[in-house]
Amino acid sequence: MLQGPTTDSRAPRRDRPIVAAALAGIVVLSWLYLARMHLAPMALQMPEMDAVAMASMPAPSWTAGYFVATLLMWVVMMIGMMVPSAAPTILLFAALQRHRAPDLRRGPYAGIALFLAGYLGAWTAFSLVATLAQWRLSMAGLLTPDLIGTGSLGGALFVAAGLYQLTPLKNACLEHCQSPAGFLVRYWGSGTTAPLLLGARHGVYCLGCCWMLMLLLFAFGVMNLLWVAALGIFVLIEKLAPPKPLFGKISAVMMIAAGGVLLALG
Repeated sequence: MLQGPTTDSRAPRRDRPIVAAALAGIVVLSWLYLARMHLAPMALQMPEMDAVAMASMPAPSWTAGYFVATLLMWVVMMIGMMVPSAAPTILLFAALQRHRAPDLRRGPYAGIALFLAGYLGAWTAFSLVATLAQWRLSMAGLLTPDLIGTGSLGGALFVAAGLYQLTPLKNACLEHCQSPAGFLVRYWGSGTTAPLLLGARHGVYCLGCCWMLMLLLFAFGVMNLLWVAALGIFVLIEKLAPPKPLFGKISAVMMIAAGGVLLALG
């Protein structure tokens, strides 16, 4: 049952801007890190090298350090891309937690941190799989040294992403992401670890909705910030816009068509 009002009626109003500012700060720091990584490579260290020379350079050696750095890059990239679309659910979780447990001495912030940790845990698992995929694709010669996929790889990914847009699994996961109130009410739990588990569940649904879109990063460059931003904006629109089945069908057709062009060009 819902408990009585808090002793400080202004507390819930304070929570929202504080949590929103914290989330915005996390996203900004993520993008600053990605921008720094984007500007750091050989192009700055050896500006006299042109694109052809850079493309002909051998692939980097996959040492343990390089693997960890790549994994960190994927984790930060997922934070920068996915936290904005998860923000409405996180803010609603904060409000519900304050409402359902008004006697929280430390406010809802510990629970919010656990919820966010659970959510990002799902995307960290995806980042590990993506890092392993990048390793294997690089070894197979399907990625250039600047992490751009070959035409056949990009085309296959676009076709696969377009087909996935039409699957029942995609639509079911998207419905959960588009209805944060229904999701939170349905799966709300009690106990110290409940926020962590709830965040992880939301992350799994989000992963089910967007994992194929994230693999499109291999098509035009894992560190192509314009492409990263474009995919992030697409995810944001898809989740926050009112449910429109036609949007999914149109995007699916466009992805399949783009994949066909890439495959034809080879």
